[in-house]
Amino acid sequence: MQEGLIVKALSGYYYVKPLREGQVVSGEDPSVQCRARGIFKKRGVSPLVGDRVVYSLTENGEGTVDEILPRSSQLIRPPVANVQLAVLLFSVKEPDLNLLLLDKFLVHIEHSGLDTLILLTKQDLAEDSDHTAGRVKKLYESIGYEVMITSSLLGTGTKEVKDRLAGAISVFSGQSGVGKSSLLNALMPGLSLETSEISMRLGRGRHTTRHVELIELDNGGFVADTPGFSQLDFLELGVEELSDCFREFAPYAENCKFRGCSHTHEPGCRVIEAKENGDIAESRYEHYLEFFTEMKEKKRRY
Repeated sequence: MQEGLIVKALSGYYYVKPLREGQVVSGEDPSVQCRARGIFKKRGVSPLVGDRVVYSLTENGEGTVDEILPRSSQLIRPPVANVQLAVLLFSVKEPDLNLLLLDKFLVHIEHSGLDTLILLTKQDLAEDSDHTAGRVKKLYESIGYEVMITSSLLGTGTKEVKDRLAGAISVFSGQSGVGKSSLLNALMPGLSLETSEISMRLGRGRHTTRHVELIELDNGGFVADTPGFSQLDFLELGVEELSDCFREFAPYAENCKFRGCSHTHEPGCRVIEAKENGDIAESRYEHYLEFFTEMKEKKRRY
């Protein structure tokens, strides 16, 4: 028996890379095609991409996953284990930057407890007079997020992004057509991932990623390239948890007049006061109200 890392799951098979002293030896050892032991199904547990496992080799050169080692994190969608960093890709142009969707992704990631890196892609398409990326970077950095501006075409930011991904499992997500595959090809020349043209009529890209797979970088990092999402819902998140997912609300919320303040209408609400004073961005507060309303309506329906 030996330890390994599941890098792909497809059609009931798990593709496991051997670990040595807890680390995948970059570039060495092809993955072993494994089946999972029946005991997992009885327990209602499934191995996930990103799982560290104990496996044994069978006579035909394949293997069996015998044990799943403890997970540090688990995402439901996409189904990946042991992710440390969520990388959100949003393009400056084609499709246009969608801050409402960005804030929705951030709410989900705050709820999951992962670190976040926001990548503003396709900077090469921005006109000289367009300072959108700079303004957005300044706003989200003031909240406490890490933001990088990139262009796969020009190579802008590629080295910085790759350095940030070293030695960890990261999940790439974002709106369809923002250049995830192009960026991964720039990070690891030779990958030749399929990219797709943007549908100008729909304003979004065709999904090019069909299953979750860990793409190995040459610096000990792995990237889970996942299908592009154009919508998310809040089914796993309670409405009372929403304000905690807006991290800039925290220092004001604790001083609200009423305990359990929803920050929507109450007198003595320090969050509303901070928004009116310009200490909380108008766009972020408006998106909070929109999500709050959406969640309330969903709660009534269920």
